[in-house]
Amino acid sequence: MSYGRSLRLFLVDDSPNGLITAEIMNWTGHVLTGPRSKLSELIQRPECARTGVYFLVGPDPDNSLRPLVYIGETDDVGTRLKQHNRPEDQGGKDFWEKVCLVTSKDQNLTKAHVKHLESLLIQNAMEVGRCRLANGTAKAYANLPEADRADMAFFLDQIRVVLPVLGFDFLRAVPKPSTPEKSGDQPKAEASPFFSLELPKHGLKARGQEYEGEFYVLSGSLARESWKGPSGGYEALFHQLCEDGVLVDDGAGRRRFTQDQAFSSPSAAAAIVSGRTANGRVAWKLEGSCETYAEWQDRQVQAAEEAAASASDQGVSPGDGGS
Repeated sequence: MSYGRSLRLFLVDDSPNGLITAEIMNWTGHVLTGPRSKLSELIQRPECARTGVYFLVGPDPDNSLRPLVYIGETDDVGTRLKQHNRPEDQGGKDFWEKVCLVTSKDQNLTKAHVKHLESLLIQNAMEVGRCRLANGTAKAYANLPEADRADMAFFLDQIRVVLPVLGFDFLRAVPKPSTPEKSGDQPKAEASPFFSLELPKHGLKARGQEYEGEFYVLSGSLARESWKGPSGGYEALFHQLCEDGVLVDDGAGRRRFTQDQAFSSPSAAAAIVSGRTANGRVAWKLEGSCETYAEWQDRQVQAAEEAAASASDQGVSPGDGGS
């Protein structure tokens, strides 16, 4: 059974654009983040004198759709950040615009811990593929007792929960609807039924599915050979997916999805398949019917309302399940 989690955020400057701290109940970790413009204030905080790992995040000049990230570790985060703030020709780094550091409230993180954690974080970021790493690969650091390695694995899991809440998605795993469930894993999240988008004139047929809050175009789906719509919009995303090998030439004047690809909305997915802007809420149809995605979603909302009303009439709170 999946449980919720309590995350405490504190706006240090009383502003969402300033320094923010984050903590999870029953976790010894402490997260502090802020823009580079607040660095002079950030390094005065006590967290910056501790041992920890940190992330420098900024735009990737070669890829506007993904951030450039540097992952590091140090015994004194504040001193290291001052070094990174120097000009590039003096050993600093120019690209970053935001910083996020993770330390421990009980100050029990050692140099060995954070070196191991840094290695895990770099490996995880490379596997997820949501960013480009500025520091390349890191050597595996295994000089920790088994119990400490287990503690750092748990510490990593908590970091992966907190960072997306603060706007850093580069460690967030990309779930795949088509990935088979492994024995011993937690049950997969419930996915929507399948949807289809067909453009007979161009010989295109794509399958989609909503899964964990994102709309996926499934592997094997077909898309237009090139972007045909006006410049802008999802054109950059189309070209990026081609460069990344997600969309490949199928040899018949079309492109084929080589993997399940997540999109922020049905319209973004429909635009990439169609090679132009499209209203995905009406373009995607429930597979085997003429019901649009919008009509299907509205039906789900009405069903939920009816279930809630029925439970209320019976004196049962939604989700209680009764006795």
